[in-house]
Amino acid sequence: MNGGNDIAIDVKGLTKSFGGREVVHDLSMQVKRGSIYGFLGPNGSGKTTTIRILCGLLTPDSGEGTCLGYDILKDADKIKRQVGYMTQRFSLYQDLSVRENLEFLARLYGLTDARGAARDMIKRLGLSGREEQLAGELSGGWKQRLALGACTLPSPKLLLLDEPTAGVDPKARRDFWNEIHGLAAEGLTVLVSTHYMDEAERCHEIAYIAYGHLLTHGTVEEVIAGSALTTYTVTGEDLNDLTAALTGKPGIDMVAPFGTSLHVSGRDVAALEASIAPWRDKSSLHWHKSAPSLEDVFIELMSRSKDNFQG
Repeated sequence: MNGGNDIAIDVKGLTKSFGGREVVHDLSMQVKRGSIYGFLGPNGSGKTTTIRILCGLLTPDSGEGTCLGYDILKDADKIKRQVGYMTQRFSLYQDLSVRENLEFLARLYGLTDARGAARDMIKRLGLSGREEQLAGELSGGWKQRLALGACTLPSPKLLLLDEPTAGVDPKARRDFWNEIHGLAAEGLTVLVSTHYMDEAERCHEIAYIAYGHLLTHGTVEEVIAGSALTTYTVTGEDLNDLTAALTGKPGIDMVAPFGTSLHVSGRDVAALEASIAPWRDKSSLHWHKSAPSLEDVFIELMSRSKDNFQG
């Protein structure tokens, strides 16, 4: 394994089971320092478990690796001290103000100037003017910003974000991601699980995990290229009928509606072309060969992933 300073996480052969179910299977990967690494996959497929193992919060049944230069099996306590964890559910004190929450946490973290640290974080995250507002009265976007400030108060080297923008409006999501990129530029390594394709595209690298198995990883461009998907965008009439007619045909791995169009994709080009041939000349349908999107790849991977929690 690479022990270089440019690698934040380097693990090999990680496996983890709960109640006889394998949640993570023989996972090996590297994460660069200062990068934003996104985890995608179906619900219950092991994303959160994987993230917790990578940073020493869970002990794997087998495998080895390092996180921030520490052994994930022997030095878990040292790793935890350098990790900030932002959960999907807002977990700060609803009946304390923004300032009181940050000052309280700064004292828990043992920061020498709790008031100063809270004041600086409020300014950094654009919370000025809301210092005395109760946390429970904040909108979803402001709560998210406060939670981010709370988990980065002690200047962690690794940040874990578990579905951080669920239920947040688009502008708040964009502002949040701008802040995350700013933190990464300062050297913070970020692991984030998300279902939003636009957020995945904001990550430096992504990994697709389905029911414990790492199916693909790399930059968005590498993941799309590695899918070997050929995609057609179809517009016109009777797209529901076309969906029913094409689903399950040889060479067609995915048929999915996108707004007023239909995406038809497959990895076997010859079989795909043969299956769509009867509909190519219909005047009511317009076919356009297009580059597969990350969402095309995501849906296609999900369609051929076996749920290990089904009998």
